[in-house]
Amino acid sequence: MSVCNDCRMKIPQPLPAPLDSVPFTCKEAVDAGVSRRQLRHQTLSSPSRGIRVPHVVAEKVTLPQLVRPFTLVTEFSAASHATAFTFWSFPGFLPGQDDPRVHISRPDTMAISRRSGVMGHVGQFFEDEIVCVDGVLLTSRVRTWLDVSRKMSVDELTVVADHLLRIPRQDFEGRCEPFATPVQLADMLDRHKGTPGIRKARLALGLARVGADSAPETRLRLALERACLPEAELNMPTELGMGVVRQPDLGYPEQRVAVEYDGDGHSEAGQIVRDIAREEDFSRAGWLLVRISKRHMVNDARSAVTKIRAALLSRGWRPN
Repeated sequence: MSVCNDCRMKIPQPLPAPLDSVPFTCKEAVDAGVSRRQLRHQTLSSPSRGIRVPHVVAEKVTLPQLVRPFTLVTEFSAASHATAFTFWSFPGFLPGQDDPRVHISRPDTMAISRRSGVMGHVGQFFEDEIVCVDGVLLTSRVRTWLDVSRKMSVDELTVVADHLLRIPRQDFEGRCEPFATPVQLADMLDRHKGTPGIRKARLALGLARVGADSAPETRLRLALERACLPEAELNMPTELGMGVVRQPDLGYPEQRVAVEYDGDGHSEAGQIVRDIAREEDFSRAGWLLVRISKRHMVNDARSAVTKIRAALLSRGWRPN
């Protein structure tokens, strides 16, 4: 430690990079030459035993940076459940997701992790159910979907399943393969028969479809199915003549009714212009475009269902 002649306050030796900018384990620090005295300095916080976080970076820490030390201080452990759910940026509502504790899973042959800042779990894990991303060990997307099934509703599990099955757009996302296939989701359930929540996961898998681009689209589709409306095509390219092809969120080709969910971004000036052009394209081709927004989605999307049913009835559809 050095001493400042002006204020006579002890100034700690700077931490070696990269420990000066990320959370780290005490073992990593000692291996890098940091003294035990430095590790006790007030400029470092300790969210859990054996972990330190520099105060200067505490507000800038990313989730992978925060989680990584927790997976290192406990042998044979991986981030899971709500932590993995957030890590993977899953859509859908997971009760308790805002709990700041890090969820850590270990094999059921080992003791559950018990330390401050941690919610411990144990379970049976196959080799492909644990992956390493940015130096963080965590449960795979498909395993995470199963793990959170105990707390999530069937609808919200279906939202996540649709997200995993969705065919991405190469130009926008830099990938062309979905995160999972229906077979992979089914296989995960078959591996872990009897797991809490698995019945809901099976129901969600039965409801899941390839094609939904967002959580509101999935919720709307499920509400329409419960209302016994005909099953819609999801994001199918639709020829509207004169070389114009549109891809409505939900489409009813027989009735020539298209449904679009307008999210928050549709209030921007440029998007409003594009939305008008889209509506004109459908109208010229003899299609009726139904636009749905967040306000139509309350109370199990009752307003949206009413609006879409009226459009279908106006185009000749009749319920059985």
